[in-house]
Amino acid sequence: MWRCKVRLLLSLLCLTFLISTTATQRLPDQPNVLLIILDDFRPVINYGYGDGNAITVNIDRLVQQGFFFQNAFAQQALCAPSRNSMLTGRRPDTVRLYDFYSYWRQTSGNYTTLPQYFKQHDYRTHSVGKVFHPGASSNFTDDFPLSWSEPAFHPLTDEYSNAAVCIDPADGRLKRNLLCPVRLETQPLHTLPDIESTEEAKRFLSTVGRQPYFLAVGYRKPHIPFRIPAKYLGLHPVAKFATLDLDYPPYGLPTVAWSSYLDVRNRDDFRQLNVSFPFGPVPDDFKLRIRQHYYAAVTFVDELIGELLQEVDLSRTIVALTSDHGWALGEHGEWAKYSNYDAAVRIPLVIRAPGMQTHHQQKIDTVVELLDLYSTLVDLAGLPPVPRCDEQRPHKATTCTEGKSLVPLMQRNSTGYGENDGDEWIAYSQYPRPGLYPSLFPNSDEPKLRHIKIMGYSMRTDRFRYTAWIKFKPDYFKRDWSTIYGEELYDHWIDPQENMNLIDRAPLATVKDALRAKLQEKFP
Repeated sequence: MWRCKVRLLLSLLCLTFLISTTATQRLPDQPNVLLIILDDFRPVINYGYGDGNAITVNIDRLVQQGFFFQNAFAQQALCAPSRNSMLTGRRPDTVRLYDFYSYWRQTSGNYTTLPQYFKQHDYRTHSVGKVFHPGASSNFTDDFPLSWSEPAFHPLTDEYSNAAVCIDPADGRLKRNLLCPVRLETQPLHTLPDIESTEEAKRFLSTVGRQPYFLAVGYRKPHIPFRIPAKYLGLHPVAKFATLDLDYPPYGLPTVAWSSYLDVRNRDDFRQLNVSFPFGPVPDDFKLRIRQHYYAAVTFVDELIGELLQEVDLSRTIVALTSDHGWALGEHGEWAKYSNYDAAVRIPLVIRAPGMQTHHQQKIDTVVELLDLYSTLVDLAGLPPVPRCDEQRPHKATTCTEGKSLVPLMQRNSTGYGENDGDEWIAYSQYPRPGLYPSLFPNSDEPKLRHIKIMGYSMRTDRFRYTAWIKFKPDYFKRDWSTIYGEELYDHWIDPQENMNLIDRAPLATVKDALRAKLQEKFP
């Protein structure tokens, strides 16, 4: 009897050894994934994206080594809805989040997230900084333990992000300013959130062994307030921003489309300007300083990204860099996100994948969506493909995505050849409003679900942007196309900044009708 037990024990030990050895041998072939998410970051990048005012040495290097998508768009220009859409691969209407106050697993469906999918396939997953929007929209846990292998890291200095820690240049008092250059030694804990996040990400990378990882690092800048080390302003003198673009509401703008940038208006230094609500112009000198501080904030984060990438084994790591949405720097007279314009929803999307050659063509002009990133990273990592959601019932399946994999586009640009699956490449976004006119109460930039009365659905093709502002019933998440409060049509061939609403131009009536029918088909 004891001999049988010994043989059984030896057999089990051998089997355990074989399994562990097989797993260990398999791991190096599984690439790591580093997902870098910036906040309110429009494509202010020098190389590839062509912004000559940008100083982005480290992002430039990443762009040079990878693929960059010139026409990538977020699904809503607000942090929580956009991030939940990207990380679940589903549209805001499916996730049923347009504000900050609900958790999709409780209100919509138990959807498998992007990091959760990697975790289910034996990846160690870790969240650093602002990846999911913290709070109710991620269950106050950043969706731990479902999405992450360990609790998410948030910098200790996050709590001071909106505090009165800015030394006002006029009187030396501490205020809640929009423009907030600082010296680290004067700040709480003598550091800043994005510096803390970089250190945590570097610490994590120093602990990883042979198990593949999915590391998401969310930087808070260039989100307002522009609380950054003062030295970065010296790299961006105000004089280089002296040429102001057209910064007035578009011709034919329906008032429902307007963002009155209430979060900027609530800052102490901006209040002192006495800018009239909602359409009052911002003084020219302050406009230039906003742009200066935005670009300086980008350079600050770029330097931190460079520190992070030095710790990454790029030979076996997929790196993706993107943003939750853009931010208007005066386009249409707006200084915010909160809209469906290109300035608010266009984002950078850079992907560097080991083994994918980029010598043929790095730039991809095809119109793509932020929610396409889910399927793309899964495919690049060689995991089982995620199925596409049922177009008519996208909320039914636990694991599916409403996006498309971008790998065929990357393969086509890498080799000149690639699969053409016949997909239609259109980007859709949406934005809610509580009424036809900008308002303080309820907040027309960030309306709560119960206040939403209108939904602006927008589609971006390679040439046109068409937007329809229709009646919306929040209690039942129902659209009513019988009531259209406003429409917009912009032709990017002649008006890339979307300054002229062509919706009433008779020669374009057929185009308008076709785009409206397509948009209504997408959001019936």
